[in-house]
Amino acid sequence: MLKIKKILIATVVICSVWGNVNGANLQEKIQQIIARKDQQKVEYTISIIDPQDGKVVYSHNAAKPLTPASNMKIVTSFTTLKQLGTNYKFVTTAGLVGNKLVVIGCGDPLLGYDGKNFVSQIVEALKAKSITQLDGIIIDSSIFDNECVHPNWPRTQINRSYSCEVNGLNYNGNCIKISAAVNNGKLNLTKSPDTEFLKMLNNVKVITKGDSAIGSNRTQQENEIIVFGKCRRPASFDVAIERPNLMFGTLLMESLNRAGINVVNPITEETVNSPEFQMVTEFETPIIEVLHNCNKDSLNIAAECMIKLLAAKTSGRAGSWQGGRDAIGSYLQTLGIDKTEFYIDDGSGLSSINKISSNALAKILLEAYKSELWATFKESFAIGGVDGTIKKQFYKDKYKNRVFAKTGYINGVRAMSGICIGTNNDKEYIFSIITNHANYPTKTAITNIVEAIVDEG
Repeated sequence: MLKIKKILIATVVICSVWGNVNGANLQEKIQQIIARKDQQKVEYTISIIDPQDGKVVYSHNAAKPLTPASNMKIVTSFTTLKQLGTNYKFVTTAGLVGNKLVVIGCGDPLLGYDGKNFVSQIVEALKAKSITQLDGIIIDSSIFDNECVHPNWPRTQINRSYSCEVNGLNYNGNCIKISAAVNNGKLNLTKSPDTEFLKMLNNVKVITKGDSAIGSNRTQQENEIIVFGKCRRPASFDVAIERPNLMFGTLLMESLNRAGINVVNPITEETVNSPEFQMVTEFETPIIEVLHNCNKDSLNIAAECMIKLLAAKTSGRAGSWQGGRDAIGSYLQTLGIDKTEFYIDDGSGLSSINKISSNALAKILLEAYKSELWATFKESFAIGGVDGTIKKQFYKDKYKNRVFAKTGYINGVRAMSGICIGTNNDKEYIFSIITNHANYPTKTAITNIVEAIVDEG
């Protein structure tokens, strides 16, 4: 009987808490959420704006800069979109200088993804010209500088797909998929794309029970990895490679050889400005497609290529992280955002050195909202309950299709910023929520805040 009473008392307390939240106004609801016992050590910066008049609906530590994780992608992607416009295209070009094949990179982060097989396209174009021998292959990736790995990315994670190198000529996300399977008691390791560019040392143990788990470590030798772990059932992972522009060159040479086109000399890296250049074929990727991969799916390389491209276009020099910082910093100041409210370090938010306030993010979103770019930019966000990184959030009918946002997560950081539509009168609200020293329940707290905003409208 005592146990039943305790359960009843606990239920009454929980119902009372939620009753208070549901009966409170928006400000009170948010204050109650961030005051939860499990959130008391979490730092919050929150801004909510009515985009129709630009007035602040709610703020909490709004000017305090915190590490934004992938909410940094909002800053990078909109600044780049504003600079280049919705019609911009990444154009990778292949041509001939004499009898040498030249491939000129444009910083396209999606080349090699999902049907974007530029290697095969080049081979077919050369076959159509009845070319059977080339004197060499020149790779020109000089649109970006030679700093391919950001100095403030976690050094223990540089072989992960989300920490891949950033190059003027990227391919397949600058990764190779490693797959392991057991056939007749023997382990079979495969690579996709299959290339000699990456060497594998097998240290995987075949097991007959338990879960499969495989991974890799780099050796001292460039593009040589040790694959380790246990395998009973098929397993796979993506590994980031070094010098991805040369991986592209190697894949191209291997494909040419298979097609009967002999390449006489080794691959070289050069900047090509020859008037003798004759285009053979090119590949285009619209910036809108890059935006979607950046914001909806949170693809880091998409953001990093955009910040370096922004630098190249605004400075006239090889795209660099420093140039991107300068360009973004200048733009933020034109919005009236104080220098104390941000520090730009990379484009994707993988660096924990990035800092920005919710006020700054909300102002960027408001600027986007008021511009002719808004429809394009909004479409790049994940939609609650529908797709992207918030497909499994806001899935209830009350919230589905009403939240358009970019999430952010690295160790100790949770963030979400975007726009949402109220359920009562379809009123829109721009919001930005960034948390540091975040814990597991922080994700729920952020979700509850956004739900409270939707309930308000």
